[in-house]
Amino acid sequence: MRNRIIEELGDLPRSRFLVYLMGPYQAFDVEQVLDTADPTTVPESIDFGTLVESNQSLDRDQAALNLLLEARDHLRTSAGVNAYLAIDVDVSLDEMDAASQSIAFARASNVVAYVVPTIGDNLGVGIEVGSVLESLFDDESPNHCRERVLFVHESGVRSAMIAAVRDRWEARIYAYENRDDLFRQLRLFVRDVIRKEQTDQLPRLE
Repeated sequence: MRNRIIEELGDLPRSRFLVYLMGPYQAFDVEQVLDTADPTTVPESIDFGTLVESNQSLDRDQAALNLLLEARDHLRTSAGVNAYLAIDVDVSLDEMDAASQSIAFARASNVVAYVVPTIGDNLGVGIEVGSVLESLFDDESPNHCRERVLFVHESGVRSAMIAAVRDRWEARIYAYENRDDLFRQLRLFVRDVIRKEQTDQLPRLE
């Protein structure tokens, strides 16, 4: 899977450094937003705390997806790493279901970052985050460890899932105030993992 992702994403200064960005866009009707996705890829949503009112809004969906796309592009240009979303890799549901895809992408990546803005509604993130983290941290390989995982949420977001990420998996959790703050924190985290790989504090993924 790792080589397949790299081949699909193209060449960058750090093409083999993969950053898998996850977020609430997978709970949206992505077909309406991008006019490309299969609606069966939309996972069953669960209530992510009580972040916002219950009415679904396509504008909010688009805003959340745009945030992730901007974060992806920022990392690709500022850090030269192969940042990507699940929708950037052409894996059909006939080949692998959406949940298995998320786990496979996470296992193949140098960094896994989950971004949670306040603009989502009934974000279907709890099951997905939990399954990915459980899979990574149950893996005996030293490649898959909490030092590669970042959970960053907009200031003001409160959820039992955030507490679980901190207490059960001890992953890094940060809050961000605005887009620039989010992009800065993602960039710094990625650069920290790059440094740890270069100094053998973390194994390099090949």
